[in-house]
Amino acid sequence: MNTTLEPKIHRDPTESNGERLNATAKVAGVLLLLVVLAATYWVMLETGALATVTNKVALREWIDQLGYWGPVGIIGLMIMAIVLSPIPSAPIAMVAGAVYGSLWGTVIVVVGAEAGALIAFTIARSLGYDVIHRWSRVRPMLSWLGKERSQSALMLAIFASRLVPFISFDAVSYAAGLTPLALWRFVVATLAGVIPTAYLITAFGGLLLASESGLMTIMLILVSGITLLPVVAKLFFSRRSVLKRALEQ
Repeated sequence: MNTTLEPKIHRDPTESNGERLNATAKVAGVLLLLVVLAATYWVMLETGALATVTNKVALREWIDQLGYWGPVGIIGLMIMAIVLSPIPSAPIAMVAGAVYGSLWGTVIVVVGAEAGALIAFTIARSLGYDVIHRWSRVRPMLSWLGKERSQSALMLAIFASRLVPFISFDAVSYAAGLTPLALWRFVVATLAGVIPTAYLITAFGGLLLASESGLMTIMLILVSGITLLPVVAKLFFSRRSVLKRALEQ
């Protein structure tokens, strides 16, 4: 009697152990990062630094005291405001516009925002992407998002979100790192979306500093509407061309 023995696949136990240790290390890294961020936020809260950042008048006085190091201080605050999500970045951008004007204020804010977004993206990509990719229910969606058309759609979504001050800049940066979006696409989309928004906020920085919260809200709504017009127009004409081609066929 002939017996056929099916080949057995032997996996290197050190390989599976290595993958398990790598996943455990990343989870531990995420927990450690959360502890560090929470501790930093608590220190800022207890020392009064957080109150200074959220107070536009006090923040402007502090930036004036820094002298030539003022731009570095604003860039550092922008990075901290993005990596530490509870810290608002709008007052920092307004102070940058009020102190350095619309041109240099925009440059400083864009550098800080781009650097902070890149750091948040890198943190999420390094510590969270592989962990999420292990979930079987999420893996098909990540594979779909990795396609060329999906990459373009993700890039457009990042760009549009940067044009709206009410959408969390920080959350979008971290969430983008958990997707297969290419790094260069994230950098370009963020830069393209941040520049017009930063310019409009810094251009009205002096007015916004002296305004009440109600006027500030109206100004931000106008900023959102103006900056979103190109995106809405592009979607409208794209949909119109698709319908026109469908009717001609």
